[in-house]
Parts: sequence; structure tokens; C-alpha cells
Amino acid sequence: MRDIHTDNYCSSPRPPNVRLRRRSNEIPPEISKSNGNYLLVDDRYKYRSMWIRAYSSLWMLASVSLIIYLGHLYIWAMVVVIQILMASELFNLLKRANNQDKRLPKFKLLNWHFFFTAMLYVYGRILSQHLVKTVISDKFFYRLVSNLIKYQMVICYFLYIAGFVWFILSLKKRYYQYQFGQYAWTHMILIVVFTQSAFTVANIFEGIFWFLFPASLIAMNDVGAYFFGFFFGRTPLIKLSPKKTWEGFIGASVATMIAAFTFANFLGRFQWLTCPRKDLSTGWLQCDPDPIFKPEYIPLPGLISHWLPWKEIAFLPVQWHALWMGLFASIIAPFGGFFASGFKRAFKIKDFGDSIPGHGGFTDRMDCQMVMAVFVYIYHQSFVVAQDYSVEMFLDQIMRNLGSEEQLALYTKLGQILQERRFIQS
Repeated sequence: MRDIHTDNYCSSPRPPNVRLRRRSNEIPPEISKSNGNYLLVDDRYKYRSMWIRAYSSLWMLASVSLIIYLGHLYIWAMVVVIQILMASELFNLLKRANNQDKRLPKFKLLNWHFFFTAMLYVYGRILSQHLVKTVISDKFFYRLVSNLIKYQMVICYFLYIAGFVWFILSLKKRYYQYQFGQYAWTHMILIVVFTQSAFTVANIFEGIFWFLFPASLIAMNDVGAYFFGFFFGRTPLIKLSPKKTWEGFIGASVATMIAAFTFANFLGRFQWLTCPRKDLSTGWLQCDPDPIFKPEYIPLPGLISHWLPWKEIAFLPVQWHALWMGLFASIIAPFGGFFASGFKRAFKIKDFGDSIPGHGGFTDRMDCQMVMAVFVYIYHQSFVVAQDYSVEMFLDQIMRNLGSEEQLALYTKLGQILQERRFIQS
């Protein structure tokens, strides 16, 4: 009995002297056979790959720095673009594993329908208050936006139902297993991509610091692990990622903790980075800094201050929070990368894509960022944000949910209550 792969090969003969080119993101056979013993320190081409990686990193650093300078709205746009590119890489991953998309040409369009429906729902929920505050001065747009926000969940639900019906009507005999697999795959991609991006966008509007600082920690840890492994790596860390070493992991952890404490002090002194954005405008921000960004001073002991020109050390309270984030970025976040490595090995590819020379695809760069963004949001909401109600919060709910007559009635009733209290007190 002949092998199935042999039959397929014979049924579509190739002309002689035609070489099949391997995609740049497929695993080379020599690496695949090494089964985890392929260390970066032993790589013959490590200096060449290092310079390619460094050149791409500089371009990314320059581009991201410019976008951060432009402000919150542009950073959000950058996240959306990265999100679309990540989804494209993940959609193409199953397509490469199973070439049945050619016989179902409209199925990819259905994937993107679900993607943009999820985008409308997630960002509509996150940025609704910001959008209302942006158009509050214009009566027409205020009413329009308020109605859209009110019925946003209904709109998204029926868009999803339309996609669901579309999927059922598109089912074809002999392709049921593939189509249901694609349906499940699409929903998994939506969970993976939108979970991290939703928390990332929420962090951005709490203050660019809460986006830039954790993202920088992941980058620092990645660079530290690469260079410590490059020069000292001898002990394999995990078989899922054959180039990772204990020397790189430990060295990067120590370097990241030191960098976290010092870098938080530097970033925390810029109002542009620490002020939250309450609307969707692009103007320059000024605000009263949060207490964790106001300097505190620790007096030095007499014996030490006698030999130094200063008598006290200034630090920001956010630096203590930065240590916890640095610890998470060093110890836990790399497991996002290990998960991605195991995922790629399951599909027998080296990278998710080849968009960034020396780095792979955008998904390869975002694997650890996904884990970090969720942690930072939860940490910020649990240990940094004051858990109390503000006048601004109530006003926002009143402006969004009450009509003009109801607002006037509330104003009158509140005035009566305050007058009665004043009369009783007097």
C-alpha cells in the first residue's frame, strides 16, 4: 500500500530542475533535528543575524518613538494596525497547513467579518466615554454618538448573527471538518488578539506611561536574554525554544529589574506620559500629577551624606510598583514566548511571519506583550487607581443616560435636597 504523500506527489509531477523554495518562516531541517540542542552561542551565523536584528530594532524604535510623541490617538491607531497584521498572520497559518482555502474563496472574507465585528464591540465598549466627551459640545453629534453607544451591543450582536448565518449557508459537503475547524480557529484568534489589545488600549488612555513602560520592560528583557545568551549561553532552558538558555534568562531578569527601577524614575517625570486622556482629542496634555508621580525624598544617613555632595535621595513612588512589573516581565511574561514557540513547533514553522527582518512576524514580537498588557491593567486597577467615586464619573453617566428634561429634573431635585440640608443645619 502506497503512502498518501507519495500518491499526491505523483499525481502532480513537477518539471525537472525546479527547486522548491522554503519559506523564511519554516523550520530548517538541521534545527528541527537538533531537538533543543541548537544554542545561539554555537550558531555560525550569529553575528550576521545579530546585525539584521539590531538594524530592524532601530527602525522599530524610531517609528514607535515618533508615534508616542504624537500622542494617545496615534498609539491606539498603531495598536489597531498591529492587531490587523497579527490576525492576518494567524489566519494564514492554518491556510498554509491546509490548502483548501482555494476551493472556498469567500471563507476568508467571513473571517474578517468576525474580526471587524469584534473590533467594533471591544473598542466601542472601551472608548465610548472618550467619544462622548469629544463631541459633547456639538448637539447633533452628541445625540448621534449617544444613540450609537446605547444600541452598540445590539448592532454588534446582529452583525455576529449575520456572520453566523453566512457561515451556516456556506457549508459545503466534504469540507465540513475544515470549515468548522476554521470557525473555531477564527474565534480563538479573536480571543487571543482582542484580549491583549483591549487591555493595551485601556492602559494607553490611563496614561502613556502604563503602555510604554511595560512594553519597554518586555523589550529590555528580550534584548537582555538575547545578549546574555549570545555570549554566555550554555545551558538549555526549555526544549520548546531551543535557543533559550538559563544564562540568558537569569541575566535578563537581573538587568530588567535594575532597568525597571531606574527607567520608571525617568518616564515618570514627563506629564505627557503620565496624564490620562479623557477624550479622543490630540492636543497637548497638562494635569495635576498622580501622587505616585510626585517626588519623595529619603534623607541619607549621616555617615554616608558626609562623603556625598547631597543629603537626600529623590525617588518616585511609582518606582516601587515598577519593581513588581519588572519581576513579572522577567519571570512570567517569557512564558508567553514559550507558548508561542510550542505553537509554532506544532505547525512546523520557525516564525509566524517574515514582516520584520531578524524578528519574524508581528505575532512573534507580541507574544510576551499579550501577557504583560493584561497584568499591567489588572495591577493598575487593583493597586494604583483609587477605588472611589468621583464627581466626573457621575456627571459622565448623567450626560450619557439622561435626556435634557431628566437632567433638569435631577438638577431641581438636587437643589431642593441641598436647600433642605442647609435649612436643617442652620
